[in-house]
Amino acid sequence: MAKSGPGQDPDMTAAATVLKRATELDSESKFQQALVCYQEGLDLLLRVMKGIKDNNKKCNLKAKFSHYMDRAENIKKYLDQEKEDGKYHKQIKIEENATGFSYESLLKEYLNETVTEVWIEDPYIRQTHQGNRTEQLSALDEIKLSLRSHGVLLEVEYSSSIHDREIRFNNGWQIKIGRGLDYFKKPQGCFSLGYCDFDLRPCRETTVDIFHNKHTKKL
Repeated sequence: MAKSGPGQDPDMTAAATVLKRATELDSESKFQQALVCYQEGLDLLLRVMKGIKDNNKKCNLKAKFSHYMDRAENIKKYLDQEKEDGKYHKQIKIEENATGFSYESLLKEYLNETVTEVWIEDPYIRQTHQGNRTEQLSALDEIKLSLRSHGVLLEVEYSSSIHDREIRFNNGWQIKIGRGLDYFKKPQGCFSLGYCDFDLRPCRETTVDIFHNKHTKKL
């Protein structure tokens, strides 16, 4: 990719930066992250190409676009095969006080239109620091009613013996969070950043392991 300079198209600069990061991740065998960067970089590069009139420059960029596209497609095929074989594994380490790890940010990559069922196991969702039993039951009933109005059925089962913490989607994705759903620190107050926006709420240190199983069964 061309280096940025005076008068450089901002999209071109952004494309060069993202694609450079993609190749770095690729060389480190971090294929899932690399694929995301390749896709973002290719979108930016395509936007640049549409605005170029010079045929020589356009041909040069087309060649680069084709090169990165081929690599992205090969990575996608590799990851798809890993999923098919049940070998896919991605690990995310969340550092103490890190931000940017809301449930949405963490899970949106795996929640798509094919998901129709979700199963969650968390042995500490009713611990004392999360509220007493009556409060928890009342909160769950409120969530159930709210979800029902959006066409979502929530079923809750209780167990005195479960120990694992995991989330399963019926599209094959399985997420295991070391601390379960309770990996956020308590906000300082109801007007502090992070009270409503969980991306701004500091986290406790934990590890997230993500797998793909071809046949995901109900827990």
